[in-house]
Amino acid sequence: MKGKYREIQEKVFDYLNSRPELVTPVEISMKEHRELCMRQLLGLVREAGIRPFRYCIEDPQKYFAIIEAVGSVDISLAIKMGVQFSLWGGSVINLGTKKHKEKYFDGIDNLEYMGCFAMTELHHGSNVQGLQTVATFDPITDEFIIDTPNDGAIKWWIGNAAVHGKFATVFSRLILPTHDKEGISDMGVHAFIVPIRDLKTHQILPGIEIHDCGHKIGLNGVDNGALRFSSVRIPRDNLLNRFGDVSRDGKYTSSLPTINKRFAATLGELVGGRVSLASSSASVLKVAATIAIRYSLLRQQFGPPKQPELSILDYQSHQHKLMPMLASTYAFHFATLHLVEMYSQMKKSHDELLVGDVHALSAGLKAYVTSYTAKSLSICREACGGHGYAAVNQFGSLRNDHDIFQTFEGDNTVLLQQVAVDLLKQYQEKFQGGTLAVTWNYLRESMKAYLSQPNPVTARWEGEDHLRDPKFQLDAFRYRTSRLLHSVAVRLRKHSKTLGGFGAWNRCLNHLLTLAESHIESVILVKFVEAVQSCPDASNRASLKLVCDLYALDRIWNDIGTYRNVDYVAPNKAKAIHKLSEYLSFQVRSIAKELVDAFDLPDRIIRAPIAMQSEAYAQYTQRVGF
Repeated sequence: MKGKYREIQEKVFDYLNSRPELVTPVEISMKEHRELCMRQLLGLVREAGIRPFRYCIEDPQKYFAIIEAVGSVDISLAIKMGVQFSLWGGSVINLGTKKHKEKYFDGIDNLEYMGCFAMTELHHGSNVQGLQTVATFDPITDEFIIDTPNDGAIKWWIGNAAVHGKFATVFSRLILPTHDKEGISDMGVHAFIVPIRDLKTHQILPGIEIHDCGHKIGLNGVDNGALRFSSVRIPRDNLLNRFGDVSRDGKYTSSLPTINKRFAATLGELVGGRVSLASSSASVLKVAATIAIRYSLLRQQFGPPKQPELSILDYQSHQHKLMPMLASTYAFHFATLHLVEMYSQMKKSHDELLVGDVHALSAGLKAYVTSYTAKSLSICREACGGHGYAAVNQFGSLRNDHDIFQTFEGDNTVLLQQVAVDLLKQYQEKFQGGTLAVTWNYLRESMKAYLSQPNPVTARWEGEDHLRDPKFQLDAFRYRTSRLLHSVAVRLRKHSKTLGGFGAWNRCLNHLLTLAESHIESVILVKFVEAVQSCPDASNRASLKLVCDLYALDRIWNDIGTYRNVDYVAPNKAKAIHKLSEYLSFQVRSIAKELVDAFDLPDRIIRAPIAMQSEAYAQYTQRVGF
C-alpha cells in the first residue's frame, strides 16, 4: 500500500533512525518528553530539510503523508507538528491576508515563530460562537485590546503554550466602541495574532498569564497551557482580516453579510485539522492491527490432543476480534485517502459545493474513524493477553495518546450532528428539486426505495454470490440511511410543533447520531468498492474483494436488528449473513500476514518486540535483560 508520497515518509523514518537519541523511550518524564518532541521537530525541519509548512499550503496530500509518518514514530510529535503548521500556521495563512503571509511565513516555516492556536476556553470548547474572550478596538491608538473577562474565558488546553510558544492565534469577539444604526457592536468571533513571549528572551510578555495544564492521560510530549489576557494591546494589523476588517477610523467591513456567514467561512478554512485526524487515526489503527495480528500468528496455545499447539489466530473467537477490524482498517485507508484528495482539490479550486462536501465528510469521518479506533485499541491489547500490557509493546501509549482524538478538532458527538444537519438539508433539497452535493448522490437512487416496502423476494435471498454482490451491500447500507433520514425528518417535524426546534432536536438526538454514522459507513463502503474495482492486479483484487465483503457483511450483521425490524432481511437471510461473515473472517485469517505487511510499516517504526518479523521472542526477552 505504498503511496505516491512514500519517499518523503522514508526520509522521516531514515532521519529518526539515524539519530537514536531522538527516538522516544518507553519511560520518559513529561518535561523530558516535551523537550525531546521539540528537538525531534527542530531536527526534521532544520537538519533533515523537511518543511511541512510549505506542503501544508502547496501540496496538502504530501503534508498529511508527513504527519502520518511522524505519528507512527510518536503521536505527540505529530500533534506538536500539527499545532505549529496546520493550526497556528494554517490560521495565519488561511484567515489572514498577503501582509500576514509576508510577515510570518518564514518564521513559522523555520520554527523561529513557534505558535499556538488559542480557540478553546475553560467554559467553551465545541460551541465556538459562545467564546467570551474579547478584542475591543481602540481608535485613539489604532490597537485592539485583548481581555479575558472571567475565569470561564481562560484559553485552555492550548498546545505549545506552556513552554515553547511565542505567538498565539487568539479567537475573540470583535467589539467596536461605537454602535451602528442597529445598536450592535459585537461583530462575532474573529482571529488575532497575539505575541505571548519575547522573541529574544522568551520571557512572558506583560498582561499575559500562562499556566501549565500539567500531566495528561497521553500526549505528554505536547506542552498544553492555559492563557489569560489582561488589557493586552496589539496593532490593528494583527487582526486576521480575510473575512472581516476594521479601518483606521473604526469602520467594520466584510464581503460576507452576517456574523453566521463569517463564522462559517472562518471555521471552513480550518477543516484541515479534522482531515488530518481522520487520516492519522486510520494510521494508528494500522500500527495496532499490525502488532496484534503478528503476535496472534506467533503465539501458540492449546490444540488437539498430542498435536502441536495452535496459533491463537486460528481460534474463531480471535478471528472474530481481529479480522473485521483488519477489514475496517483497509476500509478507512481508502476512505481517508479519498478525503485527503478531496481536501487537496478544495484548497486548489475553492469550489463552494466541494467546500461543503469536505466540511461534512471530514466531520463524519473524523468522528467515526476515531471512535472506532479508540475501541479497537483496547481490543488489540486484549488480543495480545498479558504481553499486550507491557508498555514496550506500545498499546498503552497508542491508546492513551489517541484517546483525545475523539474530542479535539470537534467533539465526535457534535461533529456527527453536523453530518445529520447536512443530510437533512440535502433531504430538503431533494424534494425542492435542488442540486445534491457529490457525497449525497446515492440519495437520488434510494430516496424512493425507502418509501416503498422491502422486496419480499430479495429479502429471502441467501446465496453467497448475492451476499457478496456489491450491489446488495451498497443497497443495504443506503436503504438503512435513507430510512433513518426519512423517519427522523418526520419525527423532527412532529416534535417541533410542541417542543420547538431545539427541543425536537434533543428529543431525536440519538436517532440523528445513528443516521450520521449510517451515512458515513455508506460512504466508506462506496470508496472501498471503488478501490476493489480499480485494482489492476487480479490476485490483489481478489484479496481486497474478500476484505471488502467482510467489512460490508460485518457492518450489516452489526445492525441486523434494524434490517429485521423493517423486513429488509428475512430470518434465514440474517443467519446466512452471520454464517458468511464468520467464514470470511476465517478466509481473511489465511492472508492476514500479507495484509498487515502491505501497510509497509518497518520494524523500527512498529517497535513492539512482539510484532517483530523475526526473532520476536528473542527481542522481547532482551528488552527485559535476558
